[in-house]
Amino acid sequence: MTPVEQIKDKLNLVEFLKGYLELKPAGKNQRALCPFHKEKTPSFMVSPERQMWRCFGCGEGGDIFKFVMRYENLEFYEALRVLAEKAGVDLKRTSSADQRQLNNLYELIATAKDLFQEHLKGSKEAIAYLKERHLTGQTAKEFELGFSPDLPDAVTVGLMNKGFRIEDIVRAGLTIKTEKGKYLDRFRGRIMFPIHNHFGKPVGFTGRVLPGADDRFGKYVNTPETPLFNKSRVLYGLWKSKKPVREAKKALLVEGQMDFLQLWQNGITNVVATSGTALTRDHLRALGRVAEEVVVAFDKDEAGLKAAERAIDMAGAEDFSVLVMDLGDYKDPADAAEADPEFVKKAIAEARPAMEHYLAYYLPATVTSAKDKKMAVRSVLGKIAVLPSGVERSHWLRELSYRVATPEKDLVSEMEALQSGVEIQETASSTPAEHRKLTRQDVICEEIIYIASSREDLREKIESHTNLMPELYRDVFAALQGKAEPMGEVKEMLEFLSLHPGVEMRGVGDLEAKELERLFQELELEHLDLITKKLKGEILVAERAGEQKVLDGKLKEFDDISRKMQHIKHAKSNS
Repeated sequence: MTPVEQIKDKLNLVEFLKGYLELKPAGKNQRALCPFHKEKTPSFMVSPERQMWRCFGCGEGGDIFKFVMRYENLEFYEALRVLAEKAGVDLKRTSSADQRQLNNLYELIATAKDLFQEHLKGSKEAIAYLKERHLTGQTAKEFELGFSPDLPDAVTVGLMNKGFRIEDIVRAGLTIKTEKGKYLDRFRGRIMFPIHNHFGKPVGFTGRVLPGADDRFGKYVNTPETPLFNKSRVLYGLWKSKKPVREAKKALLVEGQMDFLQLWQNGITNVVATSGTALTRDHLRALGRVAEEVVVAFDKDEAGLKAAERAIDMAGAEDFSVLVMDLGDYKDPADAAEADPEFVKKAIAEARPAMEHYLAYYLPATVTSAKDKKMAVRSVLGKIAVLPSGVERSHWLRELSYRVATPEKDLVSEMEALQSGVEIQETASSTPAEHRKLTRQDVICEEIIYIASSREDLREKIESHTNLMPELYRDVFAALQGKAEPMGEVKEMLEFLSLHPGVEMRGVGDLEAKELERLFQELELEHLDLITKKLKGEILVAERAGEQKVLDGKLKEFDDISRKMQHIKHAKSNS
């Protein structure tokens, strides 16, 4: 029996999840509020029989390993270690070759960290640089800072002398094999910042070149992706700042290690850093476990401003309350913290909502021409459109209407046109979601598929409506009928059929047939609603272009569809 099988055999999913969620019976399954998105009505279902979970609100699902990986933001082998400890499974005795290799990599990274610390003690240049940046010895020790000698293979040789194989040193991202077969240290002549996972174990490094040294390979270099390290999942310092962030319910988000360390050293401890890499949704999901607000404090150069805008939009889309800190005359948070910690504390307290920042940024007093005003307003509308709260959208639309002296209804029309894709290239680009979010159309289609899974007699009726479904659900329905081989997302959805909240009602009289008729009405309404949204944008374009014939045709089409929708709604209310 493999370690994974042993763990699943010893850990009951329902009992395990009770440590995270408040589960309540739902027929033969268990139900809870989903921990992966905000909801008021529980849609997170757990099957004791199949030892599987699925959220019918956001679409996430899987087994005990998938839950721990998702909830704790871990790679598979990290989740394996956590669950093995809970299950009392000794990985040293039962682990596979892959797991033994992983354990060896953890030991190798920890040993490299110790070597870098020893090299720092012997480098006057590196110590002088840290003192110049006003970092204390205590801070350097607490965060285990080190130094990589400016030599071809000092670290590689040092690790081999401690018994590690060259193949593992390469796999850990510490050594590069050249085309000629030589092995060279990846980090040379750099201050070394160990990056810890959220449990406090070092998994990688960032190396910062000393001032005046050769920086042709970059001022900062990160460990490449390894079995232990994925830069898109680990926030620098969160393992230390998790408690103060949770207590404040607020996290100050900065770009680099120096920003983090200066803030921490000066008493501002509810802080995390992206290690100079792009912020990701995995970063935010890890942060979302401990914080409700994010204060963005990136550098004031052009790159920093662009990174800040992306971070603001992404955090807002994850339903954080996003604030923006004004650094005043300081170029970055490190300089501000070093010069005046009290200024930073005050700036955090006075940080303004992200939309206020955007209004000031895109609509300064210098924007006066109609063309510039149009582009600025569209940029702001693009930000308002993606806010997850309807209350917030309404608030900022009113504020924008006041700022630009434009009727709110005109701004709504403009925003709807942007959302429909009309001239979208002129607006700020949005970041694509990494995980599919369930729309109302998704929810309806899933309901129909679940009925189809148990009522073969209703499948012919369902098939006549599949033209209204997105491609995914057409594929699922085809697989359910045995007309296609289930693969990928189609296979996963079929596996979750038994977890559907309405599964207990299957086969009871004519309830499902009546429910199906209601779902068909809902599905058609969603389909028609998508068409009307597109038409609104096309009508707006025709109005601007003065194309009366096209406009008349679009208005008639819009009117016909609106009447059809009203007819369906009337039929629903009378059924």
